[in-house]
Amino acid sequence: MSLPHQDATERVLAVVIGRAGSKGLPRKNALPVHGVPMVARSIRFARASRSVDRTIVSTDGDEIASIARSEGAEVFLRPDDISNDTATVDAAARHAVLASGSRAEIVLVLYANVPVRPADLADRAVELLLTSGADSVQSYYRVGKTHPYWMSRLDHEGRVAQFVENRIYRRQELPPLFMPDGGVIAVRRASLFDVREGEPHAFFGRDRRGIETREGDVIDVDSALDLAVAEALLQSREEVPA
Repeated sequence: MSLPHQDATERVLAVVIGRAGSKGLPRKNALPVHGVPMVARSIRFARASRSVDRTIVSTDGDEIASIARSEGAEVFLRPDDISNDTATVDAAARHAVLASGSRAEIVLVLYANVPVRPADLADRAVELLLTSGADSVQSYYRVGKTHPYWMSRLDHEGRVAQFVENRIYRRQELPPLFMPDGGVIAVRRASLFDVREGEPHAFFGRDRRGIETREGDVIDVDSALDLAVAEALLQSREEVPA
């Protein structure tokens, strides 16, 4: 573990969260995506963001830690009680903040398994957090063909029933709904450390805001298919003529 570091000028601390265990895609946070380990891409994204003052990595995996250190990032190893399948991202972030000795007012939580993000995503989230006075800002994508209005229930005999009764057949007429895309979470320190029993999302605070991303802007890798999509997208961007 790196020695705790304190800097009174720190305003935004980026915490890259990368757990070693993954049942769907083993070693996913350490896997290469277009030649660069997944966790390294999140570290580089944070460091390239103008609003980020310091970047650290929270993990329970030696391989992830080794990659992070090779990127020059500070690494804080997570204890076993917040490294299992039921561990929450906010618990990992709180541990990392305390272990690092940071006094940053804003904590930027970045999942290590997101190798594709818009370059300005963190800066947009931090800017909205500061200008709005909100407790947290998260990135979202607009739901399209998987909108709840177009979802159905199937009973044990295969009978179909609408999940939400409606008569909408054109996507343009669907009421706008959004899903978190995993791209970024910017949260005030006070909110992050507001832990309430039975309220797993209490750390988002009461005033929760969102920024919108476009389709394909953020790729959250949880499966081999997600990995292939991220690989193809990064490859296509590299091939675009200048």
